[in-house]
Amino acid sequence: MPELRQNFFTKEWVIIATERAKRPEELATHRAVEPAPAFVETCPFCPGNESKTPPEVMRFPAKPGEPWAVRVIPNKFAALSSEVQPSRSLQHLRRRIDGFGFHEVIIDSPDHSCCMALLPDAHVASILSVYRERYNALSLDRRLNHITIFKNHGADAGASLQHPHSQLIATPVIPSQVRHRLFEALRHYDDVGECMFCHMVEREVEDQTRVALKGEYFVALEEFASATPFATHIFPLRHMASFGDISDIEIADLARVLRTLLAKIYVGLGNPDLNFTVRSAPAEYAGARHFHWYVSVIPRLTRVAGFELGSGMFINTVLPEAAAEFLRKVSVEKAVAAGA
Repeated sequence: MPELRQNFFTKEWVIIATERAKRPEELATHRAVEPAPAFVETCPFCPGNESKTPPEVMRFPAKPGEPWAVRVIPNKFAALSSEVQPSRSLQHLRRRIDGFGFHEVIIDSPDHSCCMALLPDAHVASILSVYRERYNALSLDRRLNHITIFKNHGADAGASLQHPHSQLIATPVIPSQVRHRLFEALRHYDDVGECMFCHMVEREVEDQTRVALKGEYFVALEEFASATPFATHIFPLRHMASFGDISDIEIADLARVLRTLLAKIYVGLGNPDLNFTVRSAPAEYAGARHFHWYVSVIPRLTRVAGFELGSGMFINTVLPEAAAEFLRKVSVEKAVAAGA
C-alpha cells in the first residue's frame, strides 16, 4: 500500500506511491545518442574562443602558456552584479536589496563533448578543487552571506549550452530553504546533542539498504523519504559544516564517488538531464557542530505537477530502497572507458 515518509532533515512529507510504483529501469530516458564533437567553432567555452567570454577569473592549471583544464569566468548573463552594493530598503511591507552578488561559470573541460560522468576521476578532482577555491575566495567578502555551487546537465535541467560547465552564485542573503535546514539542524542538536546528519549517515551505512556506493571518505545514498526518483545525496563521513573545509584527500575521494554515481545514472538511466548542488552552510558556520554539508544529485525523471505545486508535497513512484539497489548493480567502467 502507499505510505507517507517524513524527511528527517526538513520534516517535509513525501508520498511513496507503491500502488503505481515503477521499476527503476522503467524511468530510463532511452534517448537516441547524438555524438557531439570535441570542439565547436561557435562555442564560447571551447579552447581558442576565450575572447568570446568575459575576462576569466581563474584557470587551472594556472601556469601561463599551458593549456587550461578548468576555467572560471563571470556569467555573461549574470543573475546578479558585483558592480553594485547590497543597499537595503524597506517601504511599508516591501523589502528589497539592490541586486548585488557574483554569478560565475566554471567550464569543466576543454572537451565540448565530454560530460562529467565520462571524465577521469583526476579531472573531476580538479573541478572540485576549483569549486573550493572560488568558494573560499568569495567567502572572504563580508557583503556575501551564501554561496551556491551547482550543475545543470541537459535542457530540462536548465542548461542553455551543451559544453559541460557548472555555475556559482553568491548572494547577500541566506535562501529560506537553506535557513530552514539550518534551523532544523540546530533544533535537533539542542534536543539530542548530536549532528542529525552524522546520526542519519551512521545508521544508513550500518543498514546498507539505501546506500548506492561508498568511498573512503564519502557515501552516496538514497534518503528514506526521497522526494523524487533517484534523488541521491553524497555525504562526507567526517563532520563538516562548510564545503570550504574539504581537504585534498577528501576531494580525491569525492571525485571518485561523484563521478561513479553520475556514470551509474548515465549508463543505467540513459543519460537523463540532471542537477547537482553543493548544499553547504555559509562559511562562517565552519566548525559548527549541528550542520553537515553534502552534494545533492537530482535526475530529472519526472515533472512537478499540480499536486506538488499546490501542496509542497512530492509523490515518488520509485522506492528509495529499489533505486539504491538498482544503482549498486549498474556496471560503468567499460562504458565510461569507451565514452572517454
